[in-house]
Amino acid sequence: MQIKQFEDKNLAQFSYAVLSDCEKKIILIDPARNTQPYLDYATENEAQIVGVIETHPHADFVSSHLELHQSTGATIYTGKLVDALYPHQTFDEGDSIQVGKVKLSAIHTPGHSPDSISVLLEHNGKQKAVFTGDTLFIGDCGRPDLREGAGKIQSKREELARQMYHSLREKLMTLNDDVVVYPAHGAGTLCGKNLSKESSSAIGREKQSNWSLQPVTEEEFVNNLLSDQPFIPHYFSFDVELNRKGAAPLQESISKIKMSDSGNDAAGLDKALWIVDVRKEEHFKEGHLPHSINIMEDGKFETWLGSIIKPGEKFYLAGESREQLQRMMLRAAAIGYETAIAEALIVRDGPEKEAELDVNIFKEQKANYTIIDVRNTSEVKAGKIFPGSLPIPLAELRERVAEIPTNKPIVVHCAGGYRSAAASSLIHSTLNEKARVFDLSDAVKNFMKTS
Repeated sequence: MQIKQFEDKNLAQFSYAVLSDCEKKIILIDPARNTQPYLDYATENEAQIVGVIETHPHADFVSSHLELHQSTGATIYTGKLVDALYPHQTFDEGDSIQVGKVKLSAIHTPGHSPDSISVLLEHNGKQKAVFTGDTLFIGDCGRPDLREGAGKIQSKREELARQMYHSLREKLMTLNDDVVVYPAHGAGTLCGKNLSKESSSAIGREKQSNWSLQPVTEEEFVNNLLSDQPFIPHYFSFDVELNRKGAAPLQESISKIKMSDSGNDAAGLDKALWIVDVRKEEHFKEGHLPHSINIMEDGKFETWLGSIIKPGEKFYLAGESREQLQRMMLRAAAIGYETAIAEALIVRDGPEKEAELDVNIFKEQKANYTIIDVRNTSEVKAGKIFPGSLPIPLAELRERVAEIPTNKPIVVHCAGGYRSAAASSLIHSTLNEKARVFDLSDAVKNFMKTS
């Protein structure tokens, strides 16, 4: 028996293949949108994918369960509470899948969502591992506030937080201490708030170190779990519904996107649509098309694309080459946004330019600028970098640009330069030259200890 962990680093997402060596059969758990890694694994092991288990309808990524069913004939297993709209076999507490000496059993573990299951793996009758989905993470547990307006069953966050308290204690903590914990996410996900960088652990170890498994009252647990959760991107509720239905095959969907070489010409483009330009910041500032937002390739592209662009909102995708656009279409597809791409544009320049900030002048005359802090609320709460700055998280910026005064030049900052590139370009396009907009970029690091 083998367990293979796959990772999508961009979304801090883990998926799994359980291989029964004797039968040469594979069960997948929570597969990502791109099926190729799983097909390659099956080929390498001369094995057949016979089943796909979905622990719940995911909010932060699109699963390939339906495509795998269509391409391999694998049975999809998911809980009845999901009310899945794709061909499936219900998989609820008391149900199990036997593949040779491997037994996979469903455990109902509501808390992150009302329909969440965990999957216990037994080999030769011995508990070996548990796939906990978004219920138990390494060092943390799943957030309970994503299903107040999404999914077949919608639940209030406090109700789910209470269910999480009981699921952890009555379902998972009762497993043997040496059972390996395999979660659906690692550090960097927005599905929890305090995840470890480790990709697996053990029940016994988590009992000692995971805050959510400590001996506290239900009220203490609920208050802790509900406090300081990260923001919720626009795309999360969209992905829950898409995963309930099942997404179209990836390559089939990507192939429908028109790609053209626009050079630096915006003629013929719909001026009402945003252009998401994924080029490096320095190239973007040297020249880009009007109404562009610089969400760079090298960063949390999926998160910020799905936080700035709303589900169903068409946009142009701009990049420096066909190869870059191909990569970024796949990354947009990871959250189901490839269907919103009106056209993919190869862009080398453009009439719009962004002025460089003279950091030395800014350092001496900070009062002469309106400073916008686009870091997350929790980061600002931990301490401002510039005492007089106006905090507007990037995830809220489109809706709050009107709050920004235009009587002074505007300087935008985050913690490292990635988010401020997106934010400054968005503000620049929205204000339409009502004020000069500067991106402090990575120069913000020079102010972090001295301000």
